[in-house]
Amino acid sequence: MTDYDVLRVFCSPGGGYGNELGVVRDGSVMPERCDRQAFAAKLGFSETVFVDDPERGVIDIYTPSTRLPFAGYPCVGAAWLLDVPELVTPAGVVGARQDGEFSWIEARPEWAPPRTLRQYGTAAEVDELPVPPPGVGVPPTPFGQWGRVYAWAWEDEAAGRIRARAFPGRDDGIDEDEATGAAALQLTARLGRALNITQGTGSQILTAPQPEGWVEVGGRVFLER
Repeated sequence: MTDYDVLRVFCSPGGGYGNELGVVRDGSVMPERCDRQAFAAKLGFSETVFVDDPERGVIDIYTPSTRLPFAGYPCVGAAWLLDVPELVTPAGVVGARQDGEFSWIEARPEWAPPRTLRQYGTAAEVDELPVPPPGVGVPPTPFGQWGRVYAWAWEDEAAGRIRARAFPGRDDGIDEDEATGAAALQLTARLGRALNITQGTGSQILTAPQPEGWVEVGGRVFLER
């Protein structure tokens, strides 16, 4: 078995929740994309990162079913683990910084796959949503027939507090993401303001728009094993 770490990214203030992330620190042990894809499917996390150059921050990201040019929570986790000022992804160079208990990245929302940002009237409505079945309310996409749905509602609009849930729609066993940095980037770009997002069962994601269309997203990261 290839050695790998498991992080929890976007944890709550008490250190709970967060989305599990697999990280293979030595990507050279598995250089072929087909092998990486099979390994990510075997681990079954929402995403798995392969580190190809730890000093330069070169990473390669996979879901259980596809390779991604960029993804938010894997970049936040990898930036924390590698402690580098930037990450190099196929989509572009991602800025990174550590600020106390938070790990931050700076990226462009258009690097992430498109998704449906669906607003609801109350946080309770978001809480009560069932996982959507394939094909309901969204068009087919290259990432699956479900499309990608990010359901959100204001908890406190004046304070920028949001309740959200994410349904990735890949039909690969991940029916709901506990925390999704890319969707948070895209929602921040749409709303044009800093956000404090509670997603899934209790994960926390912080965001802040930056000049020229960039967005920062940050959260707590813990090494699980």
